[in-house]
Amino acid sequence: MPRNPDPRDQGPKPPFPDQQQSHPGTVKQLDPPADHGESSYTGTGKLSGQVAIITGADSGIGRATAIAFAKEGADIVLSYLQEEESDALEVFTLIHELGRKAVRLPGDIGSLDYAKSLVAAAMKEFGHLDIVVNNAGFQMTHESIEEIPASEFEHTFRTNVFGTFFLTQAALPRMKPGGCIINTTSIQAFEPSEQLVAYAATKAAIANMTKSLAKLASNQGIRVNAVAPGPVWTPLIPSTMPSQKVKSFGDNTLFKRPAQPVELARIFVFLASAEASYVSGEIYGATGGRTPL
Repeated sequence: MPRNPDPRDQGPKPPFPDQQQSHPGTVKQLDPPADHGESSYTGTGKLSGQVAIITGADSGIGRATAIAFAKEGADIVLSYLQEEESDALEVFTLIHELGRKAVRLPGDIGSLDYAKSLVAAAMKEFGHLDIVVNNAGFQMTHESIEEIPASEFEHTFRTNVFGTFFLTQAALPRMKPGGCIINTTSIQAFEPSEQLVAYAATKAAIANMTKSLAKLASNQGIRVNAVAPGPVWTPLIPSTMPSQKVKSFGDNTLFKRPAQPVELARIFVFLASAEASYVSGEIYGATGGRTPL
């Protein structure tokens, strides 16, 4: 029987090459490239016939989750920013090559009208909605609180917290028993960095909201959970962090590396599947051993 792989060797380790990207970044410029599961993930039909909305689906965790969901048999509404169209088109094309259907719908998840349009698109194209993945996120690092513009602080909350709330509010009335909602929180919710004051606060809010929503949604037979990643190698890193932090990114975990997006996608698949039928209101950590207890 083959053994499980050594977790220390499942992705590149720092130091990484010097690199900076303009926000929101692109997977095409990541060095080394990230593994989104294009060839490394194998589906087994866990989500056959289901329909999912995934925000932030162009890159990183959202991209890997979209690919994994498609390999598991789901059709997908892809949500992303207009400036991320090139990366999103790659995901869209791959999903169709896998024999599944996808809808591309760019927009600002911080808008209630846009959130409603995602649900409307799912219902119009597929006739039902089974899974919602609230993954889109915004962050910027700052060395002092004085550096944080009020507009940026508000934008961080509008994207991360308001976006999660708006899409959940729009989706819940259209979902049937057995459906699920999966939010993306972070280790920052429990071990906040002084350079990520706004972002960490939003992730704490999402963790808290997940618990409340799980109670509300249980009345409809719908499960709500969240995933709390540690460092993950995505375009968000070189587009929002100083070069020195990018170079050493992930070296503070037990495995001395950041996670690859496909490693997080496997958790989203589990939480979306019938295998997690008794799991709701939980925060699943995937931090390379850094989850505080």
